Amino acid sequence: MVTEHLSVLPVALPLLAAPLTAMMPGGKSAWATAMATTALCFLLSAQVLADVVSGGPLHYALGGWAPPWGIAYKIDGLNALMAVIVCAMAALAVAYAKASVKEDIAAARQPLFYAAFLLCFVGLLGICLTGDIFNVFVFLEISSLASYTLIAMGRHRRALTAAFQYLVAGTIGASFFLIGVGLVYAATGTLNMEDLAWRLPTAQHRQTAQTGFAFIIVGIGLKAAVFPLHQWLPRAYTYAPMMVTAFLAGTATKVAMYVLARVVFTVFSPDYARATVLDEALVALGAAAVIYGAVQAMRQTSVKPLLAWSSVSQIGYFTIGLGLLSAAGLTAVMVFMFNHALIKTALFMAA
Repeated sequence: MVTEHLSVLPVALPLLAAPLTAMMPGGKSAWATAMATTALCFLLSAQVLADVVSGGPLHYALGGWAPPWGIAYKIDGLNALMAVIVCAMAALAVAYAKASVKEDIAAARQPLFYAAFLLCFVGLLGICLTGDIFNVFVFLEISSLASYTLIAMGRHRRALTAAFQYLVAGTIGASFFLIGVGLVYAATGTLNMEDLAWRLPTAQHRQTAQTGFAFIIVGIGLKAAVFPLHQWLPRAYTYAPMMVTAFLAGTATKVAMYVLARVVFTVFSPDYARATVLDEALVALGAAAVIYGAVQAMRQTSVKPLLAWSSVSQIGYFTIGLGLLSAAGLTAVMVFMFNHALIKTALFMAA
């Protein structure tokens, strides 16, 4: 029971810390609060992962409302690992921010900057841990709105246009995802992921469910910067404050890829996806991204755009792995995701 409550704390703590951080008088106290919050969340997520590995999936019903009527968390090995990755990258980014934020953000705006960062952190963690597909949309919007704010705070004037481009793309992606969720709900009458997986076999031949599946894949594909829906990523990574770029590069697209994997492997099924053109499309688009992103990276003359375009190329590898629709492909994606999050975050910090 104690572990079940621990599973909700990584989301609750930064959600409570964000408004407190915004009201702090200076950047030092705001940084210390963000550092303590992210470090504690990392320890909690690591404990949850250890408990899941040793004892199996954890279930937590928010407010005591049992699923499918209430919002539930279901934490298994996949999303427990994603939560650890997000928390670890957040803690590293905040530790790095103590020096870099002084150059990128005016002192008076630093408490608001750290508050927005914690809200982005909350959104990404909530996406990983929730077992309700509409709740995924809610947390997706929290993280996206905070991300737009963080990118716009960059010292370069082009940060504003990069944030606006990201806002437009993110709004389109979120709208597609929400429409898809609505169509799936219309076909099944539920939003709980486990319940959806149980009901969809009787509804999967309905045109409503099929259309909803397509909308969800396109919406999440845009958030994950899957080729050719990647146009927002290079500019956002290039003009955002360096600490923001390092954090988003290590977490945002990985979390979106996790949602894509969760929808394909858990909510629907690999067999359902194989009945569509999704597997061939993901492999083809992933291969195109690998080549196109690498070519664009070689054309760059500064470090941040080079690393941003290399991320487009490496997202292609994630896409190919998911397109295989197999346990081996998913395992390869998770291993590469952990490796990429750590190394790409470190590379942007070194830049």
